[in-house]
Amino acid sequence: MALPKLKTLRKSHWESVHPTAGYTKRMDVIDGNIIRTWVESTENVVLDFMDVELLQTVLDESGLLNEQFHIVFDLTNISSITYRYKLAITDLFFNWAPFFGVIGFYNIPESMRIMTDSFAAIAPEKLCIIQTDTYEDVLEKVIAFKSGKRVSDEADDDEKREDTALKQRFLGAVARMSWLNMLEDHIPLPAPESPYYPLFKAIDSLRLDLMAKNIESEQEIKEITNNLKNRLTQMTIKMNAQAELNKKSVNDFKTEIASLKSRLATQDMELTRVSTAIAEKTNALRNLLEQIHSLEIDNEVKKGIADSCLSLIETETIEKRLNTEQTESDSVFLSKLQKKHPNLNQRELRISLLVKMNYDTTDIAHSVGISTRGMESIRYRMHKKLGLGKHQSIKTYLSELVSTM
Repeated sequence: MALPKLKTLRKSHWESVHPTAGYTKRMDVIDGNIIRTWVESTENVVLDFMDVELLQTVLDESGLLNEQFHIVFDLTNISSITYRYKLAITDLFFNWAPFFGVIGFYNIPESMRIMTDSFAAIAPEKLCIIQTDTYEDVLEKVIAFKSGKRVSDEADDDEKREDTALKQRFLGAVARMSWLNMLEDHIPLPAPESPYYPLFKAIDSLRLDLMAKNIESEQEIKEITNNLKNRLTQMTIKMNAQAELNKKSVNDFKTEIASLKSRLATQDMELTRVSTAIAEKTNALRNLLEQIHSLEIDNEVKKGIADSCLSLIETETIEKRLNTEQTESDSVFLSKLQKKHPNLNQRELRISLLVKMNYDTTDIAHSVGISTRGMESIRYRMHKKLGLGKHQSIKTYLSELVSTM
C-alpha cells in the first residue's frame, strides 16, 4: 500500500545535542499529530536522556498540547538505552494519558528487540504499541489507527498466540520488577507441563527473594534511622544542657561585672574623698611650712621642723599619685588576688597592688605609713602567705598573675 504524500512540519531548533553521548536527537511532526524522533550519529549510541523538554516544545509549537498525538521512534544506530531512559518511557506510558494514541518503533536493531517487546508488555491496555521494520510500515499502521481501524500484530494460530501471550507476560513481569520495583504483584504461572513453567517459576522465585531483601533492607534502614534519631536526641539534649550552662556562666559573669563596677564606683567615691583630703592636708602643710620659715627661732631647729613638713608633703603627694593612677584593671587584679589568697589583709593587698604598679620599696613604705625596714618585714611575711619558693619574687609572681587575667 502506497502512502499518500503527508505534510511534514520541521523546525531547526527542534533538536537536542548530547555531546558526551555522541549524538543529536531531532523531532518533526507528520500529518498534523505524528511526532517522529530519531538520532543523528556516526556510530551506535546508548540513549541516556528522554528529552521531555524538547517534546514539550514540539507539542506547544505545533498546537498539540492537550490534543491526541502519536510518537514514532527510529531506532537506527541505537544499541541500548539506560535505566533512566526506560523510566522516562514508562512515565510517558502512564502519566501522559489520555493524549497518547500510538507509540511506534521501527528500524529496530536485534539488540533492541527484547527492549521494545518489554515496553509493549508493560504498556497500558489503551495504549497501542507498534513494532515494524520500516518507516513506511509504522506510518501506515499509525494512519490506520487514526482512521479507526484495528491495528494488531496477533499471530494466526492459537499456539502462536499463546506463545506470544506467555512471552509478553514474562517480559512484563521482568520489566515491572526491574524498572518499577513492583515486587508485590503475584506472577501467574502457566501449567506445570508448559515448557515456560520453569522460567516463570524462576522469575517468581527471584521476585520473592527480592521482596525478602527489600524487607531486610527496610528493617536495616529503620534501625539506622532510629539510631540517628536517638543520637540526634542525645546531641540536642547535650546542646541544650551546654546552652543552659553557658547561660549560667554568662549570668555569673554579668553578676561579677556588676559587683566589680559597684566596687569601682565605691572606690572612685573614696578616691575623690581621699584626694580632696590629701589636697587639703598638703595645702595646710605648705602654709605651716611658710609659717615655720617666718619664725624667729634657732636655724637648726627651724631646719628640722621644715624637713619634717617637707617629708609629710612628699608622703601626701605620693599617696595622691598612687590613688589617682589606680585603674579598673587594678580593681580586677585585687579581686582576683583576694579570691586566690584570702589570708592577705587590706594593707598587704595594697602593697601587692603597689608592687604590681612598679613602685619602689621607699614609696610603698611612705604610702602605708611604715619604715623601709618595716616594709621588708611585711614583704617577708607576704612571701610565705603567697606560698612562694625561696627563689621566687613577689613581683614576678604578681606579674604572672596579671598575665592570666
